[in-house]
Amino acid sequence: MTEGAKKILVIGPSWVGDMVMAQSLFITLRRRESGCRIDVLAPAWSFPLLDRMPEVSKAIEMPLTHGQFAVQARIRLGKQLRNERYDQVIVLPNSWKSALIPFFADIPVRTGYLGELRWGLLNDARRLDKKKLTMTVQRFVALALPADAPQPPECPVPSLAIDSDRQQAVRDKFNLNDKAPILALCPGAEYGPAKRWPAEHYAELAQCKLAQGWSVWLFGSGKDQAVAARINQLSGDACRDFSGQTSLAEAVDLMSLVDVVVSNDSGLMHVAAALDKKLIALYGSSDPGFTPPLNSRAKVVDLRLDCSPCFARECPLGHTDCLTQITPAQVLAEIG
Repeated sequence: MTEGAKKILVIGPSWVGDMVMAQSLFITLRRRESGCRIDVLAPAWSFPLLDRMPEVSKAIEMPLTHGQFAVQARIRLGKQLRNERYDQVIVLPNSWKSALIPFFADIPVRTGYLGELRWGLLNDARRLDKKKLTMTVQRFVALALPADAPQPPECPVPSLAIDSDRQQAVRDKFNLNDKAPILALCPGAEYGPAKRWPAEHYAELAQCKLAQGWSVWLFGSGKDQAVAARINQLSGDACRDFSGQTSLAEAVDLMSLVDVVVSNDSGLMHVAAALDKKLIALYGSSDPGFTPPLNSRAKVVDLRLDCSPCFARECPLGHTDCLTQITPAQVLAEIG
């Protein structure tokens, strides 16, 4: 950090995709405040992402889980951060409790959206104009700019830094020697089944690419192991299934090795975009206008049915046509 440069704390989000999009904010801060230090208070699981963002100086563990109130613990953590002498904090979550820590850290400029009536806790409280800031990333980046800056702001593209030694480490650990092009499939979506393309469609896609000589890798968390196993079974157990077998850090480094990614609207979709991969992003109940993959190489497949986006976890109509009617042939055509 340049001597005398600004020291900024960011209270980070609690979702993989949002943390990836937050890099656009970090890039904007660095462009505006040359030499500034950016620390991020965030869940420990997000550290592998923050470690791959060169704009971030330090990640600080948020010891409280998403949704945990714990007022006294937040006050104690705020007081512990006083010695850091931050010049500004930017609070990305909109909850009242998320603004407690910077308030008790005595950070002089506390920026964020008004959210849950946070007057006083924030002294640079912004009113969110959802008509002007239609995308999550725009809302993040706008907080790096003065309140009267033109909206929507220009949003830099997230770009996760990949280290060749880490790539070799995952090659060695998982004994990878694939010479064929690699298709990555990300069949999970934390939010719910209304965001998940059917396993049978993923399997048909996998079978087509396997027949063409491709390798197919399956990605996901432990929660996605059942659907990944189903896809692999339907594909003759010819895919490499990494679901539940990797850390987030390893998943990022593995994905950096693939050629094409097909994904539901999920955190891994945003990771693929930030790795500048050719990406086919499948949208059902969610809105690609709100949380699109931030990558010019990404192709969004969205049927734009009258009933979507509904933003529901499960299809209110019971059919999930917005996803089931996206055919494997359509996705194959996008892969090219």
